[in-house]
Amino acid sequence: MVLSNRRQPNSAAAKTTSAQAVTGVTLGERIGEQLRGVCRAAGFADPDAAGGDPLRDLLELLGPAARRPLDAGPPSLSFVCDDHSPVEFSLAFTAGSETAVRVLAEPGCTAATLEENGRLGLRALEALASRQDFSTEPLRRVDDLFFPATIHGSFALWCAMDLRQGRPPGIKVYVNPRAHGPERAAPVVEEALSRFGFGRAWPALRARAMSRGPERDRILFFALDLGRWHTPRVKVYVAHHDITATDTHAVSRLLPDDRAGRVGEFCRMVGGNPGRFAHRPLVSCLSYTERDREHPSGYTVHVPVRDYARDDGVARDRAVAVLRRYGMDAAVIDRALAAVTSRQPSDGVGLIAYVSLVRSAWQPPRVNVYFSPEAYEVRPPHGARRLRTTR
Repeated sequence: MVLSNRRQPNSAAAKTTSAQAVTGVTLGERIGEQLRGVCRAAGFADPDAAGGDPLRDLLELLGPAARRPLDAGPPSLSFVCDDHSPVEFSLAFTAGSETAVRVLAEPGCTAATLEENGRLGLRALEALASRQDFSTEPLRRVDDLFFPATIHGSFALWCAMDLRQGRPPGIKVYVNPRAHGPERAAPVVEEALSRFGFGRAWPALRARAMSRGPERDRILFFALDLGRWHTPRVKVYVAHHDITATDTHAVSRLLPDDRAGRVGEFCRMVGGNPGRFAHRPLVSCLSYTERDREHPSGYTVHVPVRDYARDDGVARDRAVAVLRRYGMDAAVIDRALAAVTSRQPSDGVGLIAYVSLVRSAWQPPRVNVYFSPEAYEVRPPHGARRLRTTR
């Protein structure tokens, strides 16, 4: 995770070239090929089967970054992925239902400052809203909280598309609660929740999810659903440094009636039972809807499996075990890995970045698996020497 206020290109990463980059392949070409492959892995005939033109929308969101050759290195120190790729893919599994594809992008990734990053991101989001005919009014309602004249933190705006066959994509936007400085993150989120009618939810969220103080329980993102969602959500993400699986289950019980289920068991399965998650933090997401103005309607725990597995072969096995545990189609994982890279899973770590469990007050459990495009670099297995190429 990059904690810089500048967005300069990473010259060191620019020296790490892939076999594809030598031939002049651009970021847009690389991620376009991967998106098509991930969609096919999920059972889509083509990305266009999701409705609209998601590949075009993704390239438009990235703007000039999509035309940048891979051998030029990442356009900035984006922390969407460990190698600063400004795109991440994920698959959302639900037992008995089709697999959904998500793609996350940082539209302002070519900017040199976070202020410019925010302006470019907002402009790209408005253009996407115009093409897909949805309103950005919810984000404008809180723009003073997240886009001040001087922005602090590591990012300004991310945008995600939720792709399902035969339906228009759902749009999600992520903004930075630390934009006014880390000491202002809590009051910024409290005010944002209040503007959406969830002010009464803040005391319990703060007491349960942030009880260990801002250095150990840090507010990470504020997120909004935009566009055609059946039940739009407002979401708050909290990173839990040096936490146990049992402590995470205690946070999940913010969800009424113990609907969170066996969150601790899930964390231990994905993390390899480390005792304490002392490397990269676990992340909780509390989602709020009009169904309940005081309690979260959903809880998600994100486990950064890449920091608790030697390599992607181990991460893959744990993701498969979790999917089978919840009665989901684990075969999609191997198809998705083959679509994203030709390397062996045991040759690196970080291709599978996170595995998450989603519990809801009214929907069945969901498991999400997140993939890095590894556009610029492959992290070596833990304890091994660094690799130089991505393919």
